[in-house]
Amino acid sequence: MWDTVILRKCQELANYLIQKRTTFDLTTPKPVLERSDARELRQRILALSSSCASQLGVGRSTLHYLRKHAREEMPFRIYSHVLSKLNS
Repeated sequence: MWDTVILRKCQELANYLIQKRTTFDLTTPKPVLERSDARELRQRILALSSSCASQLGVGRSTLHYLRKHAREEMPFRIYSHVLSKLNS
């Protein structure tokens, strides 16, 4: 988020001004955005039955959350231990 970027750049500027750093770079950062909710994974979540999810070790509330968010277009977080269960 931009407020975080501005805060970090202000901290870098302060460190440069008090000579803790020898350089100061004011270029716009180019973040790498990686999504953990690919379209194929969304389809797999929507097709997953409750019994298959329980066999994988995914709880009912987690499955409900995943299904709810898989129906939407907004990105959502899938925790690594749940993602490893879904990919197995």
